[in-house]
Parts: sequence; structure tokens; C-alpha cells
Amino acid sequence: MRTLIETVLMRTWQKRGVLACLLWPLAKLFQLLVTFRFALYVLGYKLQTRLPVPVVVVGNIFIGGTGKTPLVIWLVQQLQAAGWQPGVISRAYGAAADRVIAVTPASAAAEVGDEPLLIALRSGCPVVVGRDRVAAARALLAAHPDTDVIISDDGLQHYALGRDVEIVLFDQRGAGNGWLLPAGPLREPLRRRRDFTVLNAAPDAVPPALTAATIRMHLQPQDIYRLGDPRQRQPLAELTPGRERIVAAAGIGNPQRFFDMLSAAGLQFSALPLPDHHVFQAQTFAGLDAERILITEKDAVKCRQIAALHDDARIWVVPVAAQPDAGFAAPLIQMISEKKHGRSLA
Repeated sequence: MRTLIETVLMRTWQKRGVLACLLWPLAKLFQLLVTFRFALYVLGYKLQTRLPVPVVVVGNIFIGGTGKTPLVIWLVQQLQAAGWQPGVISRAYGAAADRVIAVTPASAAAEVGDEPLLIALRSGCPVVVGRDRVAAARALLAAHPDTDVIISDDGLQHYALGRDVEIVLFDQRGAGNGWLLPAGPLREPLRRRRDFTVLNAAPDAVPPALTAATIRMHLQPQDIYRLGDPRQRQPLAELTPGRERIVAAAGIGNPQRFFDMLSAAGLQFSALPLPDHHVFQAQTFAGLDAERILITEKDAVKCRQIAALHDDARIWVVPVAAQPDAGFAAPLIQMISEKKHGRSLA
């Protein structure tokens, strides 16, 4: 039922049809509330905490997933290569704990969240989760005092945390019909300020309603590996179409993006879209008529902690790497450096 409702809403939000127009008055009320809340921070009625190190927020205003996690991992790796000591904070959507928790490779995804666990595994940098991002950032700095930049995985609307650089990410759906919730898919107005706009889409894609200058990004699939034994690897291109029965499953914000990537690689498969942050069970794939099951890395961090799935030889993971425009890293790191060394804050 939830998946059906989400599908209907996404279709509604891609155009200004009858249902969207009926909801438009509520969207104007939502915009008023968003503007009022932001004004409370601007006018000083609500306090915004500034940290002693630069803060970069990577987020979206389009509800649902747009590819933030791969971009965060890319940014961490770029900073590490440039000699920085980054740390990551996240709200840990779907996590059970209300307190601030440091993420380790041995952490349970149900406790710290699937995306923070994936970031910790892929980047090796300190990751701390908590609903209060200010508290999470302070805990990270206390535990890792050599950290000289903090990346907030999502949190554009968490104005209590001061930020120095904002990166807003869109995918091929663009801004949909350009309206705010519930008439459209946007949490904030499209014209909200930001330092960089990144578009995660095919080079020839022309997403609707996006007018700001954008930095292009795509997700490049890497060699796939068996969930239960990552040493067993295979190029995705070696999966000959029609030679075996393949099911592709994705419990991410936009499963179609995963399926489109596999189709672009020439694969033939049956698609199994799952809700974002899907809770996997031992029997999730038991009834599938498949010789190979391809899953995302985000789903893999949960599946590997379930014995029946970990030991299912059919399950293979498709890792991806964010590939932004070649000219993105230099100005981004330069902006962070300027913030660190005393230029006026954003």
C-alpha cells in the first residue's frame, strides 16, 4: 500500500494536474510555515550553532532519494586526497536509537541507519549519527579532535546547525512540477539559496523545472561482488543478457535509477522495487525464481547482517561511484578552505 501511494504521488508531482492544483492552497500554507521557520533563525529568535570547523551540508529539497550517499562518499574521498581530515554526521533515518552514536564497521544497521553505515564502510572516516545534528557534530569533534571539516549527510532544513557550504542534489526527476508539498515534491522553494546545484542524471537528461546552473553527476557501476564473500568479484559487463535469470532489487529512494543503470549496462532482469530503507527479512528473497539477485550497496549493509541472506550465494552487490564533472572538486575544496581560514561565513 505504501509503495502504491508513493507511486501515485510521484506521478502527481511530475505535472500540474487536477490533484496537484487541488492541493496547491495547502502548498502555499506549507511555504508560509517554511518561510516563517527560516525567518526565526535569520532574525535570531532561534539560535544557530556555529562549529569551529567548516560544515558542508549535502542534501536535497526533492522528497526522497536523489543519490546523496554516493556524493558524500565522493566528497570525503576528495577531501582525504587533498590532506583534510573529514568527519560525517547524519540523522540516521530509520535507526532505532535516539541518542548520539558513533558508527563503526561492526555497527548494526538497525541501530545506526543503512546510509551512515555504508559511508563508514566505504570512506573509513569518523561517522556519528543522531537526530540532533549539533550534538552529533560536537560528539564527533570531541572523539576526533583532528577533524577539520564536517560533512552533514542531509540536513538542509536542520537550521540549528550553521553551515558554510550547501550542496543541493537533484536527479532525473528535476524539481517535478516545481511546487511544494503536498501539491509537489519540494520541501523548500526551488529558489532557496545554495552554493552548488548537482544533477545526478544521464548527460542528455533534461529534468523538469530546473533552471539554475548545475554540475552534472552520474553513478558509475563498479565490479559486482558476492554478498557473502566480497573476494568473489566480476565485471558487470560479463553478465551476458539472457544467459541467467536475474532479479534486481532496490530499497532506495528512487529504485528506478538503479534499474536504469543496469539496463544501460545491457542487462536483462526482472525489477523488484522496494520501499526506501526497506527492512529485510531472512525470507525476503526465498521465493524468487532467480539464479542471481543484484542489490544496491545501501541494501547490502543490512542484508549482510542477516545470516540467511549473507549465505545466499545468489545475492551479488552492485557498488557505484559518484562521478561529478571534473571541474567540481577544485572550487568546492577551495570554498571550504576559504571558510576555514576566515572568510565570512555563508
